[in-house]
Amino acid sequence: MTEPTIYQKIREAVEAIQKRVGSRFPEGPSIGVILGSGLGSIADEATDAVTIPYTEIPHFHGTSVEGHAGKMLVGNYHGTTTVFLQGRFHLYEGYKMEDVVFPTRTVCGLGIQTLVLTNAAGGVNTRYRPADLMLIEDHLNLMGDNPLKGPNLAQLGPRFPDLSEAYSRDCVTLFEECAKELSIPVHRGVYAGLLGPTYETPAEIRMYRTIGADAVGMSTVPETIAANHLGVRVAGISCITNLAAGLSPQKLTHQEVIDNSKLGAEKMKRILRLAIPRLVHRPAGRGAH
Repeated sequence: MTEPTIYQKIREAVEAIQKRVGSRFPEGPSIGVILGSGLGSIADEATDAVTIPYTEIPHFHGTSVEGHAGKMLVGNYHGTTTVFLQGRFHLYEGYKMEDVVFPTRTVCGLGIQTLVLTNAAGGVNTRYRPADLMLIEDHLNLMGDNPLKGPNLAQLGPRFPDLSEAYSRDCVTLFEECAKELSIPVHRGVYAGLLGPTYETPAEIRMYRTIGADAVGMSTVPETIAANHLGVRVAGISCITNLAAGLSPQKLTHQEVIDNSKLGAEKMKRILRLAIPRLVHRPAGRGAH
């Protein structure tokens, strides 16, 4: 039997999800949100929700990292039909890049207007403190890989997609406006995507700061590239969960990341409550179907 193409796999996953949620949300979600380490509770405010474990979606995998529940949730989030991914796959887990971005491509295939990417990140900018929020203005792809490597699938997008506005400036402004209304301080900055799973050395952090990074993490960049390839608008928010190596007297631990992401999640929840309904009224191109 011939192996199905990536596009065929996406269609199978999309159709399976639509069967599960179609009667409750026939028009499908307008907004997609991928929730990073320790940020899964943000989806708890969605009402009338349909929850689907990743293992019940064709071609998805289960998650293996603490803080990543491994569930898709489609629900009414403050008046807006929103699809949440509680947890993501990472290159450092041994997945192929195709598998890392498959959930992103599937969510875009559901017809969303905007994809909101959240993550837990280490602060490289010396002005940042744990539990701060950073609106992602741009990224550095330091993973040594790209989800568009290999033959291009014309059904998904062009061979050479433009990334001059990988993170929508309009979305950055909107999130900033919402944060200001709530008196929540936020930063704007550049996110550096790294392979992991080791945390960075102090020398590496000095290098990343020199080349323009404000925060570092092990996700988000592949998903941003995949969504832009599909013509879907992207917004990104990092929760600064720790000071990067060499900036703090203590050793870095994943528990510190989880604990501080929970503190940041409370601020992120408040911003998303305001921002997500407003995103719908700032239309963008819809994803591949």
